[in-house]
Amino acid sequence: MNYYMGVDGGGSKTYALIVDETGKVVGKGHSGNGNHQTGYDVAKRNIRESVEMALGQSGLTKEQIEFAYFGLAGADRETDYRILRPMIAELGLPRHAINCDTMIAMRAGTDRPYGVVLICGTGTNGAGVNPAGAFLQVGGFSYQYGDFGGGGALNVEAFRSVIRAWDGRERPTALTELVLKELGYGDVETMFHDYLDRDKIPPVRLVPLLFEAAEQGDGVAIEILKRQGAELGISARAIIKRLGMEKEEFDVVLAGSILVRGKGDYVLSPIEQAVKAVAPNARLAKLEVEPVVGAVWLAVEASGVELPQAVYDGLRGVSDYVLA
Repeated sequence: MNYYMGVDGGGSKTYALIVDETGKVVGKGHSGNGNHQTGYDVAKRNIRESVEMALGQSGLTKEQIEFAYFGLAGADRETDYRILRPMIAELGLPRHAINCDTMIAMRAGTDRPYGVVLICGTGTNGAGVNPAGAFLQVGGFSYQYGDFGGGGALNVEAFRSVIRAWDGRERPTALTELVLKELGYGDVETMFHDYLDRDKIPPVRLVPLLFEAAEQGDGVAIEILKRQGAELGISARAIIKRLGMEKEEFDVVLAGSILVRGKGDYVLSPIEQAVKAVAPNARLAKLEVEPVVGAVWLAVEASGVELPQAVYDGLRGVSDYVLA
């Protein structure tokens, strides 16, 4: 019996999953932040903890793992891999590979080993792999380096729109009442001075208010969400063109809370328009399983085996609830 391990080391949680060749889950592990860019020692400890927990549940030794595939947040550039290769090697898994977490999200959302993935959660990122195996990442490095949006920026967009409506630079918006209620202020002036005097940053929980206001027909909120979609569409278009995938049939996998759980098509519609304009045979596909499932599928394929249907089908129902 062959066994495969997938690991998803994200910015807030790390999951490890071990399955056998029939698709049966035999071990799972979970821990906290696995992104070395926000704390090397913490990420190293959490990745090890999740791997050892999964191994402990399975009763397997490291040598019995046919292949382990690690999808890690922060695995963006060669400078990152110079840090991550020895970190992962120290775990003692004899056959393993490391890739950016965007790739395991893409693989979890499509039945093909190639395609495009757009992530919009706390931050944004985009990447793709063409049928020849060429990889390209576009974004994921913050606003200064070309990105726009994600929960860590849309919260500020919502907040500043309320300020601009209050001081006359923006038209009135339904966000005003929603934001004041969410943050516990009676009026915008009090909120303005409190945030300014105490150097406070608007919380990420303001982001769902954009969708709530948009559902009420609020033009300000709709424009913000459509801009987010347009920016992600620009990333998708760049990936598709640079990888030469214009005539291919493939999935554009949408991952991250804003794309997966956001109401309406305010963000999705501009993405679809941008994709269809350059790749008419592509289709949008929301990610429906945890990215760690994609890591398992990639582990199987990296071992030189064509992904068995049993393994593919057996993991379709794996969710965050199942793994925790």
